[in-house]
Amino acid sequence: MTDAGSIPKIRIFLDMIKFSHTVFALPFALTGALLAAEGFPGGRQIVWIMLAMVGARTAAMSLNRLIDAEIDARNPRTAGRAIPAGLISGSMTLFFIVISTALMLFSAAMLNPLCLKLSPIALFFLVLYSYCKRFTSLAHVVLGICLAAAPIGAWVAVRGQIEAPSLLLGAVVLFWVAGFDILYALQDREFDKAAGLHSIPVLLGINGSLWTARIFHLVMMLLLIWLFLIMDLGSIFMLGILVVAGMLSYEHWLLRHGNLDKLDAAFFNMNGYISVAILLFTGADILTR
Repeated sequence: MTDAGSIPKIRIFLDMIKFSHTVFALPFALTGALLAAEGFPGGRQIVWIMLAMVGARTAAMSLNRLIDAEIDARNPRTAGRAIPAGLISGSMTLFFIVISTALMLFSAAMLNPLCLKLSPIALFFLVLYSYCKRFTSLAHVVLGICLAAAPIGAWVAVRGQIEAPSLLLGAVVLFWVAGFDILYALQDREFDKAAGLHSIPVLLGINGSLWTARIFHLVMMLLLIWLFLIMDLGSIFMLGILVVAGMLSYEHWLLRHGNLDKLDAAFFNMNGYISVAILLFTGADILTR
């Protein structure tokens, strides 16, 4: 068995920030780029969009782990995370935050001036999210805003301006993320309540949280239909909407009685599939036009 101390620090760091979960936001950024270009953007744009995404998410997750280290240490579910467990130091995490933020800003500058000008706004919400649960139950919505920046930023990267469809796609992401983050927060409800932290599960309980997440995801679907209409997209995109509706329904069916045993399947599997499905169906719709 490999001793934890011999594991390369970079591997521990990537596990700490759940780098594999980039799959949640990156496909929506690429979807925004496809729709903005009304086709396939140039390779240079795609590369810098992806690097900006990686930088932003890495900075956000590192910052969240650093700010929440003391809380994580008290929560039995998160006490084994890298910083509370002493596998990664706070100073090393801060180093990664600086590097990834620099990558985000440099990538934004390489895209266009508006992307760079909007970057501080994105950074503000990334920092705000890490403190939200200390004073508001709306941290889930703030997280949604953070990830909504992915398709909006990609649209700006391609077109150089913010337009209505980009905001609509951003709203899709906002309600999707806020909905599944409410479900994810159910597992920490008792700890958060005892620790004086705020969340929708603490505020509304299990049943109220389930219904709030359902409503958020219903709004997400309605916004996707609106996007379909205003962008005059085709039948393949509509098929994608139906597929996503089916996956969301299955996600909520898994948790229908508040049974959290299937939370990993509902949260990680379904939501990863949903973001990739929207990208694939969007790409296929554009390709066949």
